Amino acid sequence: MPTSADLHWYCGEGRRAHALLETVGRATGHPRQTCVGNGLIGDTLWVIAAHGQQADWVRNISKEPRVRVLAKRRWRNGTATVMPEDDPGRRSRTLPYRWDAAFGRAIATAPLAVRIDLQPQPDQDGRHR
Repeated sequence: MPTSADLHWYCGEGRRAHALLETVGRATGHPRQTCVGNGLIGDTLWVIAAHGQQADWVRNISKEPRVRVLAKRRWRNGTATVMPEDDPGRRSRTLPYRWDAAFGRAIATAPLAVRIDLQPQPDQDGRHR
């Protein structure tokens, strides 16, 4: 089982195609980290949950939508929204890392799109975009 440090390197810093998603455990209230595809477009991170509502992280955000995301070597706070009306196959084809998205579509049992609205990143002068 990978440690938190392993996930941090592999998902947050080791590969641009992945991001590290931190949710709050629905039963424990403790932080839970999982590696997800990096669908970062501006201040929105799109993620496809391959196993839909069966994924623990999806069930966590259904209870507590406030999350943290490590992408492009920076932690950002955000609010996650499950998007059952969105077409996850079409959505995954719009994501920046298409190979990983294609792999995800191949293994998915009940794909579900999740939108994470991230707090704006400050520019170099400390002002928000």
